Parts: sequence; structure tokens; C-alpha cells
Amino acid sequence: MIEIFLTEEFQKRYQELPKTIQRKAEKRENLFHQNPFHPSLHTEKIEPKGKEVWSFRIDKRYRIFFRFIDGGKTLFLTVGPHDWIYKIRF
Repeated sequence: MIEIFLTEEFQKRYQELPKTIQRKAEKRENLFHQNPFHPSLHTEKIEPKGKEVWSFRIDKRYRIFFRFIDGGKTLFLTVGPHDWIYKIRF
């Protein structure tokens, strides 16, 4: 099972999400715990590839950005709408 750590950025952005999206995110996080590459998450590596930043879908509009860290651990970097989140440079 994957262990998840949260950045302050992620926590702040998560609290700003609509409650319906927060509930969807919780369900997706549970799925992510079991298998970060489950097909319904649409997990993908973000450009540039060397930055080691990945994303998965909450729904068609919202994404979570994360990094794999040591062993079975991940760091959730931020969360937000697709159009906004893909403009971020890590």
C-alpha cells in the first residue's frame, strides 16, 4: 500500500475545492493507495519528464500532482482544475 504525504500547498488548495470534488478526491485517493496506476486514475508523467512529477484524475476537470519518493511513499504536491494545474512549473 502506498503511503501519502501532503505539502502545505496541497492542503491549502484541497481546502479550497468544492465539497463535491473533495469527496471525489477522497475516493480516488483510496484507489491510489491500492494501485497508483489503476486505469481509472489515468496516471501520467508530466513534462518535462526529468522533473519526476506525475498526475492522476479526480474527474475530467480536476487533477492531483504528486511525486514518488522513497519506497512506497508519495508526496502530493498540489490539486486543482486541469486548465490551471498544467500551467504550473515545478
